[in-house]
Amino acid sequence: MSAARDCPCGRRDAKGRPSAYVVCCGRYLDESLPVPDAEHLMRSRYSAFVLGRADYLLASWHTSTRPVRLELEPDLKWLGLEVREHRPTDADHAEVEFVARSRAAGSGQRLHERSRFVREGGRWFYLDGEIK
Repeated sequence: MSAARDCPCGRRDAKGRPSAYVVCCGRYLDESLPVPDAEHLMRSRYSAFVLGRADYLLASWHTSTRPVRLELEPDLKWLGLEVREHRPTDADHAEVEFVARSRAAGSGQRLHERSRFVREGGRWFYLDGEIK
């Protein structure tokens, strides 16, 4: 991926410009740096879905709920992410509510979820989510 490319997660900088992948989610997907909070993990996981990075998705999924393997839908095109709320529930737990838009077989879809995250050993992991 080009260093100048906009990050798939849609994060914007202080001036309202799209953040570059290399300084946004690229740090976590390509350099394995730990994310600072659950929202960053949510955004980086969305970027991993866009980029077809099942390896990152599995590595950032908590072992108690992680599937053995993950098959990504090859014909699914991700169109955008809106993070509606990031709510820490204590020092090591948080929730992120988001809406992710996609298109498959010419049909638009919306995934509205409240995801739960946990921090263990200094790293954040996706636990599970409730579809809204």
